Amino acid sequence: MGKIFYILFVQLYPLAARIAALFNNKAKLWVQGRRDIFATIKNALEKDTADRIWVHCSSLGEFEQGRPLMEALKKNYPQHSIVLTFFSPSGYEHEKNYNGADHIFYMPIDSRNNAEQFYNLVQPKLVLFIKYEFWFYYLDEAKKRNIPLLLVSGMFRKSQLFFQWYGGFHRNMLQCFTHLFVQTETALQLLNAINIQNTSVSGDTRFDRVLEIASQFKPIPAIANFCEGKTVIVAGSTWLEDDEELDHFANSHHEYRFIIAPHSIAEIRLQECEKLYKHSMRYSAWIQMETESPQATFNTLIIDNIGMLKRLYAYSTISYVGGAFGGDGVHNVLEAAVYNKPVVFGPVYEKFAEAVELVEQGGAFTVIDAIELEDTLDELLNDKEVYNKAAAVAGNYVKQKAGATAGIMSFIQEKRLLTN
Repeated sequence: MGKIFYILFVQLYPLAARIAALFNNKAKLWVQGRRDIFATIKNALEKDTADRIWVHCSSLGEFEQGRPLMEALKKNYPQHSIVLTFFSPSGYEHEKNYNGADHIFYMPIDSRNNAEQFYNLVQPKLVLFIKYEFWFYYLDEAKKRNIPLLLVSGMFRKSQLFFQWYGGFHRNMLQCFTHLFVQTETALQLLNAINIQNTSVSGDTRFDRVLEIASQFKPIPAIANFCEGKTVIVAGSTWLEDDEELDHFANSHHEYRFIIAPHSIAEIRLQECEKLYKHSMRYSAWIQMETESPQATFNTLIIDNIGMLKRLYAYSTISYVGGAFGGDGVHNVLEAAVYNKPVVFGPVYEKFAEAVELVEQGGAFTVIDAIELEDTLDELLNDKEVYNKAAAVAGNYVKQKAGATAGIMSFIQEKRLLTN
């Protein structure tokens, strides 16, 4: 029964995407990106005679997890080509020019014929799926062809289909993997309980990635000018619900500086932010005011570009990470914690092990509404002992969790997965 539902899903999804594409740009990109996809792949690969490694990521977050491993593979196996695929336009469109991969494509929708055609064209020597993606025909085809298949930074929860009495079809997907590298001991135990033994706790490769980013930090002069000498709250990846909780604190503390980086920079979201934050200016307008001082008229910058957030957190006194007032949960807290600053976010974070552990250890704080948010910010800003302890815990937590990439690379080398 599980397989029937799965087949219906993968058959109906493209139809739903084509309908949505009539009025949704993301869906339009999803459809357009897969048009003549096999001809695109064939043309791109026909002159590339190198052995290939296939890395698949769902979207941008999974790409950030896979990136340290891709770069380590490229360094250690420079004679191999890396083929990177994405399911989501938000990943592909943002990273389609990433120079750490030799070829970047949308993943064709999962089906028996598509999987066979894809493997015939790519002929990978090693396949890496990052964190969440489980596409039956692609996994099954790797097993049939005896191609090593690894899950990287896997995260499992008891509520998932794998662990339900009716989840046999999904458990069969896990049997296709050569090895599953998971983030936590809890995930390992869940897999062992359903007789998946070819697994180990490697941690999360995102820790390696954020440490690398922090070590290569490049200042942003316009941001430094805005923040100079002031207490700074950086709110990253915010949704409307986050801004509605934070705006009163920003509007009533003109002596502080606030940097708001919305998750989406669509015009409607930027206008929402401008309406909520009464003393604000867009970053694109601020950088035109080269000789002006921010002191007199506004205290909030609204970031209207993509790509700066990872560096913005370095300027914070306290970092607020958005998403946790919505159903999908908090965004990447590690990008903020790596700079040795306390992290604050909303109540929906239980699916994210790093957020849970940061709260438990005292490096992060979760709040349920604007009142609790303001109380938390006030305490951190007015009690140096509390602030310093939280800041130290946040930074040390990230450093102590590093090393997942090296562990996976050791496995690949010891098992000679890329050695003829």
